[in-house]
Amino acid sequence: MAYYFLFPENDATLYSHPDRTNMNTGGDEILELVKERGTTDQYFYPSRIVVKFKEEEISSIIQDIIGGNSGFGTGSKANLQLTSTQAKNLTQTHILQVYAISQSWNEGTNKYFNLPSASNGVTWKFRDNSIEATAWTTSTLGGIGTSAVEEGFVIDNYETVTGTTGSIVSSSLVGGPITPGGGVWYTGSGFQASQQFLGGDDLDTNFDVTDIVTKFSQSYFNGANYPTGISNQGFLIKQIDSVESNVSTSFGELQYFSQDTHTIHPPKLTFKWDDSTHNYQSSAKLEGELNVSLYRNKKEYNQNDEALFRIHVRDKYPTRTFVTSSNYLNTGYFKETSYYSIRDAFSEEEVIPFDDNYTKLSADSEGMYFKLYMKGLQPERYYRILFKHVNNDGTTIYDDDYFFKVVR
Repeated sequence: MAYYFLFPENDATLYSHPDRTNMNTGGDEILELVKERGTTDQYFYPSRIVVKFKEEEISSIIQDIIGGNSGFGTGSKANLQLTSTQAKNLTQTHILQVYAISQSWNEGTNKYFNLPSASNGVTWKFRDNSIEATAWTTSTLGGIGTSAVEEGFVIDNYETVTGTTGSIVSSSLVGGPITPGGGVWYTGSGFQASQQFLGGDDLDTNFDVTDIVTKFSQSYFNGANYPTGISNQGFLIKQIDSVESNVSTSFGELQYFSQDTHTIHPPKLTFKWDDSTHNYQSSAKLEGELNVSLYRNKKEYNQNDEALFRIHVRDKYPTRTFVTSSNYLNTGYFKETSYYSIRDAFSEEEVIPFDDNYTKLSADSEGMYFKLYMKGLQPERYYRILFKHVNNDGTTIYDDDYFFKVVR
């Protein structure tokens, strides 16, 4: 079983606040979803997040590592994960949505607190900057266009039409107060995902974007066009329409680390797939105490390495027998219900969890093993490996200071 992480090439926050519709935030360390009160009015203006991963990296992992030349393979998963840094005054329950962006955009390098504010990249109003001023293709009556339904709006209930693109949806759509913009995205089944958060929940995102990545892959490898395939223009994260369009109230504030963070928590696109084999586990240890050791661990790995870790399993108290070789040399096995997990050795953050579907240990004639891709781990960090084995005696976690370091 395998995990592989990609980090973004571009990300930014788009602000609809009248003072910030032309403000680029491509260099900010923080991405945020917030509704800000107007400076000269009592309206609350929403923000959105855009994030994009390199097309060549997505296609490479699908084709060269997972092995899905014709598309993203069945059983594989892709998740968009952002790490929460701060939340303020949140409602008890809220829902975030992620969509596939349908138009290209430039990140820019400006920051929220830069003075004077610059517009050298994507903003709420523009896809590039305030010089070329290429507007997001939106439509509002009395605004950029006059045919709202054709551009993805149903004026009666402010919902996007399935199979088209849409942008701003506001309770005051005709005549304001929110400036048209904020990105354009595909709508309908297969082009979006959502995640609900209840009071007390971990606020990190874990959107299942498998369907969207599948559509990227259909475009890469099969030349498929909409609706089967779409080009990769990244992801847009927003609050649901009913929250955004209610300009009289706020839902609170959510902040996430961006790719420019100085922490180990940039956004990531996580690929998960099954690469395990189980051909030699007929003699698996069904019960009894075990000694578990890690070997072929170089202790230090380059961030581009693909490491194969092997695990030696043996009985802690082997049955006495008369043999010509040591029992300690015998190859032992966990049951198929055995998994690995990776943690950051300093912060104790769970980087790769015990996953019943995607972190199973494999087995061959030499014993148990698993493959780990260092590319997605932060360099110059130490990591710790844990093992979980479920047998007739129950569940046992093996944590015996199995450390390694990733270097540049």
